[in-house]
Amino acid sequence: MINRVLIRIRVVQILFSCSHNESTDLRKAENELMLSLQKSYDLYFYLLSLMVELTNTYAQKVDVRKSKLLPTKEDISPNTKLLDNKFIIQLKQNSEFVKYLQDRPFSWSEHEAFIRSLLDNILNSDVYKEYIENQSQQYDDDREFWRKVFKQIICTDEDLYSILEDECLYWNDDIEIIESFVLKTIKRFDESKGDRQELLPMFKDETDKEFAVKLLRESLLNSKEYKELIDKYTKNWESERIALMDMVIMQIAIAEIMEFPSIPINVTLNEYIDIAKSYSTAKSASFINGILDAIVKELKEEKKIIKK
Repeated sequence: MINRVLIRIRVVQILFSCSHNESTDLRKAENELMLSLQKSYDLYFYLLSLMVELTNTYAQKVDVRKSKLLPTKEDISPNTKLLDNKFIIQLKQNSEFVKYLQDRPFSWSEHEAFIRSLLDNILNSDVYKEYIENQSQQYDDDREFWRKVFKQIICTDEDLYSILEDECLYWNDDIEIIESFVLKTIKRFDESKGDRQELLPMFKDETDKEFAVKLLRESLLNSKEYKELIDKYTKNWESERIALMDMVIMQIAIAEIMEFPSIPINVTLNEYIDIAKSYSTAKSASFINGILDAIVKELKEEKKIIKK
């Protein structure tokens, strides 16, 4: 689930912090990297648990209405289709989901007002209206309801973004990526798999975890060599005019180009140019692109890299 796009962003952030603080503690940097990626995986389960929390809050709402002194007919016989939703029941019973929350407990209990407000938005939505008007009790319809709710209502809620950013600094850059993984998970759920439905693993395979550690390590250990290479092509620039983030991005890009022969050069260049667009100055992308093109040409001529 933790893809290489997110890994690259994390390595850039950690190396930037190390460069800013003039620290080269490799073990500390690696621990920080793994912690940040674990936090990204936590967010995946935190967002999954939000759907369960909303359902539980609705159940409480139904109980409160039933206990009114003068309950209406609707209070006494509320629509329970949301409580009987087969997808949510399956998610609540999922063995991986239950175990993860036992091992790394967290909850939405401190955000009751937000949960109630979000639930009201759902209950007042056209998505919910269509759902309860549909007499079908098919699993696919239950799953599709939550897919629409998550995509159209939850993912567009500005208060959610504020809460997540306050909860964890690491989540600032994760939210949209992790939301896409939650949507992918919802679509993958199969009723026949019961509580054994597989959730997305933290890493697709061991090679992605190895990629993360090696990219950080090579970028840090060879930073002097990479800086000297960059300096050759930035002689006309005063060092203080080159953004520190630009230097960091180029260092890591060079590390990836030199140390990962299976990754095409154009893939690496495109990835780090995209990072520059999001995390550095307005002119950084074109500047970095020009410098890296020149460096790649030199490395190819010197046979230090042999790949396309």
